[in-house]
Amino acid sequence: MRFLTNRSVANVARLLVTRAASTQTGTTATAAKPEQRWDLFAGVLVERLPIVSKTLEPLEVSFKDMLSQIELEKSLKSNHELRKEVEKRQLELLKAGKIDLDSEALKQTAQDLEDAYNDEYSKFKPAPRVTEADRKNDTQSLERKLEESLVLLVEQKLGNKNHFLLPQGLHKAGESLRETAERTLKEYCGDSLQVMFYGNAPIGFYKYKYPAEARTNTVGAKVFFFRSVLKQKPGSISNSKLKHKWLSQGELQKQLNDSYYQSVSQFLV
Repeated sequence: MRFLTNRSVANVARLLVTRAASTQTGTTATAAKPEQRWDLFAGVLVERLPIVSKTLEPLEVSFKDMLSQIELEKSLKSNHELRKEVEKRQLELLKAGKIDLDSEALKQTAQDLEDAYNDEYSKFKPAPRVTEADRKNDTQSLERKLEESLVLLVEQKLGNKNHFLLPQGLHKAGESLRETAERTLKEYCGDSLQVMFYGNAPIGFYKYKYPAEARTNTVGAKVFFFRSVLKQKPGSISNSKLKHKWLSQGELQKQLNDSYYQSVSQFLV
């Protein structure tokens, strides 16, 4: 019995020694693995909201016409229509010699007003929805695709190649990410472009690794995106040397790398 007990103790001791050695080896291996460091960037989504309402689809047109017809059938007559009816009856009575109206009473009738309104309306020409920038496909102009939102892309150098991306800049010590985003936008576009940021928290995230030959102390970049929209009087990009594009969501998908677009599309409206 004593032999079995001693043997069990020996087995337990051997097991503990083995586990301790294994743990020490794992700890050493973990400690030996270099810690990966990443550069922090703040990116900015600058959006120009639609200028005009979207063109109605055929189904929407049919539904709108139906509602207009229902409203017409159930509506009461307007003051203008009632006035026309009164003046029509007065004119008939006047021709029949049954009443005698003052000449000033019918100096400007409802029909005269209606004719004047129709004449003024016939001279009105709505602004075209398709602009000169659309016809020339001028992607640097804000006067294009008025029915859609446009997003700003700027040319940036990553590694040995140039890419069109959302404006992004390296975070500096002492800055908040929101401050980095604001500074980055000014560095790219100048002070003339007037935007409004939505809050202090990022709305999106993307990370990528640098090419092996371009790595120094960091393995890649982590980009935190902030959303902003152009103000009513947005100004313009004062940096004339900046290569940029204002693209719709469909154009973004064709322009951007697939993985980058998948991240950006998560916070596009």
